[in-house]
Amino acid sequence: MHDIRFIRDHPDQFDAALARRGAAAAAAELIALDERRRALVTELQAGQARRNDASKAIGAAKAKGDHATAEMLMAEVAALKETMPAREAEEKAVSADLDARLSAIPNLPDTDVPDGTDESGNVEQKRWGVPRSFDFTPREHADLGPPLGMDFESGAALSGARFTVLRGQMARLERALGQFMLDRQTAEHGYTEIAPPLLVRDDALFGTGQLPKFAEDLFQTGDGRWLIPTAEVSLTNLVREQILDADRLPLRFTALTPCFRSEAGAAGRDTRGYIRQHQFEKVELVAIAAPEGSESLHQAMVGHAEAMLEALGLPYRRMLLCTGDMGFSARKTYDLEVWLPGQNAYREISSISNCGDFQARRMNARYRPAGEKATRFVHTLNGSGLAVGRTLVAVLENYQQADGSVTLPPVLGPYLGGLERLKADR
Repeated sequence: MHDIRFIRDHPDQFDAALARRGAAAAAAELIALDERRRALVTELQAGQARRNDASKAIGAAKAKGDHATAEMLMAEVAALKETMPAREAEEKAVSADLDARLSAIPNLPDTDVPDGTDESGNVEQKRWGVPRSFDFTPREHADLGPPLGMDFESGAALSGARFTVLRGQMARLERALGQFMLDRQTAEHGYTEIAPPLLVRDDALFGTGQLPKFAEDLFQTGDGRWLIPTAEVSLTNLVREQILDADRLPLRFTALTPCFRSEAGAAGRDTRGYIRQHQFEKVELVAIAAPEGSESLHQAMVGHAEAMLEALGLPYRRMLLCTGDMGFSARKTYDLEVWLPGQNAYREISSISNCGDFQARRMNARYRPAGEKATRFVHTLNGSGLAVGRTLVAVLENYQQADGSVTLPPVLGPYLGGLERLKADR
């Protein structure tokens, strides 16, 4: 959500930032709406004050026996009672229109975010690990996985396309990956584990920016609630409509949850395999920070996600996203892309964003700096640490053997009960 006061004071700067995101100029239209809203508020306040004054004066006139003045004042009060409801309705409509327009505008990019129209404008900042050299042609996980327990046919029979059943050792590997990530993020990086609801109300999704613009990407239940597309929604909204003490910040939350996405905007993409599912698991990282600490915290969160890939021995690269490839609520985003030898390509496995105060304004989440009476909006940050299903895919492809088996990263040993290799279930 944007601050209309900032737009009034810096219209050219606001429009220039929108242009960097490929959005049309909006400042003049928003300012005109705001001026109309403020004029109506002033008119209503003046009318209410006059009605109160006239009502008091009626009693005084009657007490003096000045019936003519009393009748004139009564007529004035009656006229105000007739006209003010229409003005109140107009003010509500203009305010709702302004809020709707403000809520549909994406966050403004940071000054150091590169310009670009799509992923081709992203900037590579780092590579870690050397992709393995194979003495055979590596297979994609969609071919490698079924003999090992990745059952696409049963998932489709149960629920349709983009659903998968994991059996036996494959299910255990996914569970091990999630637990490993969750344990590392809590024990080593200071996140508090949360077990949040998977169903949320409209206002929670509005707060993090999924509603109203991206409703088609979500699943809604019959009673009007929504399945979370990511635990970011539940975790970030833990501070909704709160005023936090500065000494509590930053807050760090993590959760391992199922996530649900309709993938409406991804028709035809990754229809084969386990990369893009309607239901998947993810370890989410969320931080709530004071503005002056959010940039350094953003860099730290990127490192927390990278640490998972390095511990698993999975080569990756870090990308700074350009203005045209960032999500709606983000002002700056890094993507981590893991190497998939079966696809001979790097694929996204984590996206870590600093949203500034954009989500906080939508949630009315604030903090009170030490020694100050006034409050300020917090900054919110989120990222994947990591997407569990995509990590499973990366393990399968990077650790595959010529005979179709898959050796497992040693770091997962404590979670696998001695299992060191996935073998075909014959």
